[in-house]
Formats: sequence, structure tokens, C-alpha cells
Amino acid sequence: MRRPVARKLSVLAVSAAVVSVGATAPPDAVSTPAASTPQKAPVAVGYGGAVASVDLDASAAGIEVLKKGGNAVDAAVATAAALGVTEPYSAGIGGGGYFVYYDAKSRKVHTIDGRETAPLTADANLFVENGKPLAFADAVSSGLAVGTPGTPATWATALDKWGTRRLGTVLRPAERIARDGFTVDDTFRTQTALNETRFRYFPDTAELFLPNGALPVVGSTFKNPDLARTYKELGRKGVDALYRGDLRDDILDTVNDPPVDPASGWNARPGELSEKDLASYRAKLQAPTKTSYRGLGVYSIAPSSSGGTTVGEALNILENTDLSKASEVQYLHRYIEASRIAFADRGRWVGDPAFEDVPTQGLLSQSYADQRAALIKDDAVLTSPVAPGDPRDPGSTGTPAPTTYEGESTTHLTVADRWGNVVAYTLTIEQTGGSGITVPGRGFILNNELTDFSFTPANPAVHDPNLPGPGKRPRSSISPTIVLDQHNKPVVALGSPGGATIITTVLQTLTQFVDQRVPLVDAIAAPRASQRNQTTTELEPALYNSDLRTQLEALGHGFRLNAEIGAATGVQRLPGGKWLAAAETVRRGGGSAQVVYPAP
Repeated sequence: MRRPVARKLSVLAVSAAVVSVGATAPPDAVSTPAASTPQKAPVAVGYGGAVASVDLDASAAGIEVLKKGGNAVDAAVATAAALGVTEPYSAGIGGGGYFVYYDAKSRKVHTIDGRETAPLTADANLFVENGKPLAFADAVSSGLAVGTPGTPATWATALDKWGTRRLGTVLRPAERIARDGFTVDDTFRTQTALNETRFRYFPDTAELFLPNGALPVVGSTFKNPDLARTYKELGRKGVDALYRGDLRDDILDTVNDPPVDPASGWNARPGELSEKDLASYRAKLQAPTKTSYRGLGVYSIAPSSSGGTTVGEALNILENTDLSKASEVQYLHRYIEASRIAFADRGRWVGDPAFEDVPTQGLLSQSYADQRAALIKDDAVLTSPVAPGDPRDPGSTGTPAPTTYEGESTTHLTVADRWGNVVAYTLTIEQTGGSGITVPGRGFILNNELTDFSFTPANPAVHDPNLPGPGKRPRSSISPTIVLDQHNKPVVALGSPGGATIITTVLQTLTQFVDQRVPLVDAIAAPRASQRNQTTTELEPALYNSDLRTQLEALGHGFRLNAEIGAATGVQRLPGGKWLAAAETVRRGGGSAQVVYPAP
């Protein structure tokens, strides 16, 4: 099979120092750190299970649980809790996420929607003040932006349904990291610096994340004893402590009367969360989306996230194009155009299905995708915003609407165990640093997920399915994905942070892995392009500064630079009971891939 894109994108990869691992089996030359002294590495191969995340300590927490006999669900919760310590600006118990689980015994995929919800008092004008939408900066660092957290309920639901360990047991590694501390790296310091101004609005946030009034020093040890105590309380009392107990009261007090430094002059608008909002919250068990691509079953999360439908529709649009024989320019052109079209439909149709009539099956119909694929020309570029189609009325089109902003933070982890169970889990507090508001004495930042709603209709002439509503979940782009073969056994699982770029990151990584046979770690490292039904397509520097950009511009494409898109992780099933874990080589300082027993 020809692999022109694989060769080109490998040359342009973010890091040349990548140990390439074949898409079907690893070479003998692959080496991994000793299990007892893990080191940060983007790829690991071995037995007994695998964990991939952005952080060394978090991946090690998952491996610790696997070594002690826990399964993939147990390890995923342990890894997520540890990320709440070491990646507190991307995830934590003040946020939410989406959990996708493959059960090896039944060979079926299950999902949990753990998205945050708006207050029961919210309406379409949640972010409208004096007749005008609030500026994003004014909304984000406020109680108005905070939705009811879904992460603790997600953990409890996953462990109750499929886990083998108690919550308190799997929280212990994270509790230990919070108590004893972790080593500050460049990414943590940089993210703190980017948030320093607004962190200083809130005394509790400044006290925790700006020790002694200064940025944390790279190489220093960062401790969070408040979070350690919070985890211990959750482990002892269960997540009811957050939804019905003292921790609930602390959250409500913080949201509804944000503790602002009076000298800052910041107007932290109060939220309206109530005891009923938290007591009535449920993480939703629901069926996954499913798309057939090249004979494989691609499973992901259904609405309220748009990830499964949008990645699935784009794959269906590409189904009848042989990307394995495409040139570099042809591949990128087709991928960009498929993304553009899928995002047009996402903006028109996808919202919280409890409030909106989302045509999920229609959006994932191959016949509908074929109709939409007919818009793509090899020698021309579609003009954004592209008009949406209507899967319930083939041939009709709607009014174009721009893609609304979505914060580009979040974190993703991927886990497999020795029994063959797999978890792809993306969790978030929305943008880097969330709302910026730390719950006093509790050690975690609250989310700003409600700013993922449209503040006003994206196009006033068309119904916007993503306007706020009472108890409504804002639309997400999170796309944790598990791919199965014809025997319903795992091939690969992956996901990424990055706001709306999550969808394009997962799509690009999957098509490179499946169509181009690019090794998983190289597909994750390859430079990215992201088109979201916008006038220009974002390119990472290696693509932006390449001759591919010039050739694509000759077709009519327009581009803008994005220094970093996403931070993916994945696991791949290999022959003989082996697993391959893969993470970023450079993005966010590089990720951490670990296995229980490294292969020689």
C-alpha cells in the first residue's frame, strides 16, 4: 500500500525523536522504562494493561491500580483523579466529561454523559445583560459560568456499573500526590502565568496556585493538602458529599457569592446554583454513536456532545475516497472539506437531546453523508460558513451559521486492562483554568462550562440548539473514541482535549492510523490542521511553514497559525495479549504512556 501522507507527515512531525511502532505489531527495538521507576515516554508496549495520559504521575496512578488487580474502569478513575491534582487547570471534580467503556466479556461499548448542567432557573438569556450578550471575558470568571459538576457522579456511576474497586481505594494515589506533591514543569508554570491576572481576582485561587504571591518555580514541589482532604472525604462518604453534603454547601456558597478580592475591582457575577440543582444531577448512561469505517466499528459519545456525530459524519463523507492512495495535498484537502461540512451540520442540529430534537441517526447515515460528500470538488474549496443540510429532508439546505467559540483546554486518558476492557475518557473544566474560582478550603477550581452555550443565537434567523435552558447540558466537542474490528474486539482507542479542535484531532489521527497505516504514536505526533466551518483553517507550524500550505492555497484554501492543537492519547491492541500505549511527544510537554509489564 502506498503511504505518501505517512512519509510526508512523518517528516513534518512535531518531534523527530519518536520511536515508531507499526500499526499491527511493534519492532523488537522498542524499549520502555522499568515498571518500578517509570519515566515520561510517549510510547510503551507490554502486557497486563496500559495507560496513556498527559502526565507521568497520573499514568502511574492508573498503572498502580492495574497492578493491584483493578480493571480499566478502576484505573481510569484513578488516573482522572490524579489529573485533577497535576492538571488542575484542565480537569477536576469541579468539572465534567464523557466516559466511553468497552466491555471485553460482552464485546459491547457503553458510555456515560457526565456533562455539567445549567441551573434550573436558567433560560436563553443566561448570558444577556442589558439586552446585549456579555463579553466572554466577563462571563468566564464568574458564578454565571459554573454548571453543576458531573465528574464525581461519572466516577461513581462507572465504578458502580463496571468497576471492581471502591471509590476510596482508587482515589488513594491521587490523594497521596496531592498531599506529598508533584514536580512543577514548564507547562504547569506557563498555564499559571497565562491565568495569573484573573487568579489574583480570587484570594483562594491566588493562595493555592501563586504560592507566596509568585508563580510556581519549575522543578519545585507543588502540594495541595486541601484537595487531599477533599479526596479523602469523597472516598469515605462517597460522592453524595458533593451533591448533598457539606461540600455541596461550599460549592453553592462559592458560585452564588464568588469570593473576590475587593481591591481587584473584578465584577464576578453571581451564579444561581441551588441545592436542588446538585441533588437532582445524574450522570447519564446512554448508547454510543456507531459508524462503520473501512469495515471497522467506530464508537463514540452521543449528544449532548457533538463529538460522535461530527467525527462519524466526517468519516462517512470520506468513506468513498481511497485515502490510502491520495497524495499529501489530496488527503489534507478531503479531510479539511469533510470537517467543514460536518461542522456545518453540527452547528445546526446538535444540542442536549433532552431539550432538542437531534437527528443523530440521520447525521450518521451513509446515504446522507454521500449526499453531503457530493459538495466536495478536487479543484475547488467550499466557502465557509457552509450551509447545513437536513438529514430528514434530503436535498434541502439551511441557513449558514458560524461556529461558536469553545475553550481549548481539557484532558484525555486512555486505559486498557489484562482482560481486554478499554476506557477512553475525556474530562474538563472547559478553558485552561476554568472559571478561575477555587472553592475555599477544598483545593479545586470550578468549571466555566456554561460558556459553551451560545450566548445568543449563532444566526438569529435559525433556531440555535445550543442556547441555555433550565438543567440543560451545553453542547460539547469531546470525542472519546473506541474502534472495534469485525469480531468486535478493540483495534484502537483515543481522544484529545482542545475544545472544538477535539473533533478534528480525533478525525485526523484516526484517518492517518487507519488509512495511511501511520503508527499510532506518529499519528498522534503528526502536525495538525483544523477546519470548523470557518473562513480559514488552522495549521500547526510544521504545516503552516511547509510547501503543502502553498499547494493547498493554490486550490483556494485559507489558513491561520495555531501553535498547538490538541494533546491526544491512545491505546492499541496488539497480537499475543500485548497493548501499546501512545501519547504526545511534544505537545503540553509530552505525554506519558505506560504499561504494567513492559515487553523486552
